[in-house]
Amino acid sequence: MIFRELLKECDDMQNLGSASSADIGDFEKLFAVTTVMMQSVISFLMSDHLPVGQQFFLGGIYEVVKFSASAFIFGILFSTIRTHPHAHLKDYPRFMVNRWHVLFIPSIMWTTIYLLLLPQLQQHRHYHNIATFCWQFINGNAAPHLWYNVMMLQFIILMPFFWALARWCHNRPHRAVAAFTITLLFELAWHWLYKLEIFHGPQAQNWYLFDRVFPSFIIFAVSGTLLWTFHGPLCRFAMRHWGSAIVVWCILLYYVTLNFFNYGTPVSLDNAPYYLPSMIFYNLSSIILIAMIATYMQKFRNQWLPLVHWIALYAHRAYLSHVFWLYWSWQLLNHWSLSLMIKFPLMIGMTIFLAFMSAYGLHILWSSCKQLFHIHHIVNG
Repeated sequence: MIFRELLKECDDMQNLGSASSADIGDFEKLFAVTTVMMQSVISFLMSDHLPVGQQFFLGGIYEVVKFSASAFIFGILFSTIRTHPHAHLKDYPRFMVNRWHVLFIPSIMWTTIYLLLLPQLQQHRHYHNIATFCWQFINGNAAPHLWYNVMMLQFIILMPFFWALARWCHNRPHRAVAAFTITLLFELAWHWLYKLEIFHGPQAQNWYLFDRVFPSFIIFAVSGTLLWTFHGPLCRFAMRHWGSAIVVWCILLYYVTLNFFNYGTPVSLDNAPYYLPSMIFYNLSSIILIAMIATYMQKFRNQWLPLVHWIALYAHRAYLSHVFWLYWSWQLLNHWSLSLMIKFPLMIGMTIFLAFMSAYGLHILWSSCKQLFHIHHIVNG
């Protein structure tokens, strides 16, 4: 049986992951970036007055893929800990210089594009002077999806903490269990606070920045750190109980979807936030299933691994641009009378293709400029 073969060689997975063209973090990023684009497409479609049946159809898909932000944080931490196994604070400046070029510069560029070229996409309020422009720039309100980017960059800044956590837990499983348990309890309390005070609560308007601070997703960062630190034992355990993992995922999906639909019609995506206690467990179960798929494909050195790694490499840049391309795709397709069953997959395909082609195209353009002007020694992005 395939999964029994996997168990026999699971202790070698850590070495395999180091040599493979795609690790578990890459798979998490792949699933995260494609599903978040699906969420954005659904949000655009739901802005129309759809029949109730179509609202429930899109709402159900939205709930299924509502793990993307958590999976991306998990993937970032897993891959960073794997590629920096002995990192200390002295390595932080070099790490941040690299991340500045790879993550921060694209974030600044695309935030500026959204504010200047598509100001109508701003969230909460619009800028009207330099001060409000700067506020919209830094808080993630420049476009519907940039709240997540603001939160994600905080984990990059805090990376020394996770390096220290990995060292502290190394070969000490009892410490890992304690760290995970404490973080999980904190996250449950944090999400319970959101449910009481913000989600249909008295602070819904005043505390809207709650979703873009790192404590809201810290359980997934800690989980990504610990998965690489104890890759072998956790891999062995997961593959032994793969059937149970699928059953648990189905149960949790049923539970969170039922809660979502209990709010009735019209179906509102605001009733499906990340920050409900039940979503912690649904997101973790989704992340586990993705990790199991990655482990399976790594074991047999699947031919798609290089493509997975390529997609993960450009995932963040494609994520930043995708609402820009979705907006123009939406404007184009609105001139045609298309059924939902055609329009929905077409918008997803166009958005994913244009987002990744722009990410890759800008990379090629930037590389060419560096060669042309001989500035490799100045810029290493």
